[in-house]
Amino acid sequence: MRDDRHDSAWLFGAVCPQRAVGAAIVMPWVSSEVMSLHLAEIGKQVSPGAHGVLVCDGAGWHQPGERLRVPDNVTLLRLPPYAPELNPVENVWAYLRGNMLSMRVWDTYEQIVEDCCKAWNAFIQDVDRVVSITTRQWATVIS
Repeated sequence: MRDDRHDSAWLFGAVCPQRAVGAAIVMPWVSSEVMSLHLAEIGKQVSPGAHGVLVCDGAGWHQPGERLRVPDNVTLLRLPPYAPELNPVENVWAYLRGNMLSMRVWDTYEQIVEDCCKAWNAFIQDVDRVVSITTRQWATVIS
């Protein structure tokens, strides 16, 4: 017998390895509008007087246009196509899938969202892990 029920959620997240802080939202779909909400959360986490740079891939919802709203204190740094290894957040997704969100069966969509939030919050509170997983020498700004 096979269970064909399925539902999913999208965890949008970003991390500042130098400050070991992050911003995340969980949504039932992806779109430029959802990415704009995520960018607004990122903008709230940027220190006053500072400017955030978000490394992002070529996903359709990351593309500039009329619908994607980027806060004034955030700049998008686009990666070349087919180069996910350059994006430090890919290591976060691998860590969360491998340690907190795999081999699970949820009964409701609400449980999926709750566990995504718990996984993100547990990760972002582990400062040493945040720094070790997301720091890249090439992406470090020295002031």
